[in-house]
Amino acid sequence: MKIGLITGEFPPMPGGVGDFTKRLAERIRDRGHQVHILSRQGSAEADLNISTVRSWGPGCLPRIRAWARRHGLDVVNLQYQTSAYDMSPFIHFLPAALDAPLVTTFHDLRYPYLFPKAGPLRDWIVMRLARSSAGIITTNQEDDRRLTGLPKRRLIPIGSSIPRADCSEGDKVNAHWRAPADANTFVLGHFGFVNAIKGIDCLIEALAALRAAGHDLRLLFIGEKRNNVGSDEDAAYLTALEDRIERLGLADAIHWTGYLPEREAAACFKTIDLMALPFADGASYRRSSLIAAIHCGCAILTTEPAVNVDAFVHSENLWLVPPASSDAIQGAILRLMRERERLKRLRTGALQLSRHFDWDAIAGETIAFYRTIN
Repeated sequence: MKIGLITGEFPPMPGGVGDFTKRLAERIRDRGHQVHILSRQGSAEADLNISTVRSWGPGCLPRIRAWARRHGLDVVNLQYQTSAYDMSPFIHFLPAALDAPLVTTFHDLRYPYLFPKAGPLRDWIVMRLARSSAGIITTNQEDDRRLTGLPKRRLIPIGSSIPRADCSEGDKVNAHWRAPADANTFVLGHFGFVNAIKGIDCLIEALAALRAAGHDLRLLFIGEKRNNVGSDEDAAYLTALEDRIERLGLADAIHWTGYLPEREAAACFKTIDLMALPFADGASYRRSSLIAAIHCGCAILTTEPAVNVDAFVHSENLWLVPPASSDAIQGAILRLMRERERLKRLRTGALQLSRHFDWDAIAGETIAFYRTIN
């Protein structure tokens, strides 16, 4: 098959959807299919066929149509995320602009910003894209439930953007940022961009309370702080968070790695005692940071899912707390600090859970779904 993948972000730009698209493209190609990628300017990958557009404004649709015709694509797969196309409404009208059938992979179904007081139009434009697509792939239970009733739909989870590191790689990173005198410090970790939905403000409050009570903890933020295609709201949240860290006197207890290559990020995962991902909207398959932590076998503290996820089992593969509660986070961290054997069981459970997010299985299911589209 000749398969086209469209994504609003792509390496070397940081971002979970871009990383997902790269890995999916590699595995589809390795199965003998032709893969062509279309993304924004700045995208680059020596081993993949990439074309770019300057913007996702009104001129993008004829450019995408010409790209699909030029490569004779059998199917086009749009990797949809509300913020990844510069909040442009035009990408939502892509199905009618193409000769080839369009499959839309919804990485989230959150409403995009269109213009002040857009109101119901924001929901309408996303659902219009879903209804007019020849096929729909959802990546999480929340979005799949919302699209119940639409034909040609399949739930296929995302895989990890971070490989597993061995212990020696983790030891090297550990020695680089943590002094030997701090060998007994309990290290919390957080992975992914900083924005309000991640619940990091609650984590910071819990860290401050625990340190004020005399507990020796530090927090390692792994990865870039902000997405290049993030919103002004994300920037404002980050600024407010950094101010709060200063006011609480936590600057010396927190380390930011900034952007790291994949293997270095994986090595950082090995240095932490507990990955803390307290999403304000609950744990979900849509969270690439959570999937990466599961894949790497971390002990993970996260928040209860908004909808039932059978694979997530409290105290077996994840430690789940109510969302938006610094007290619940504080209590969970304190308990897990004292129960190191439970941390080991959580790591083992995470590795077993990682089978749900195997890349070869994801690629195989995706190709099989493409074959059903005509």
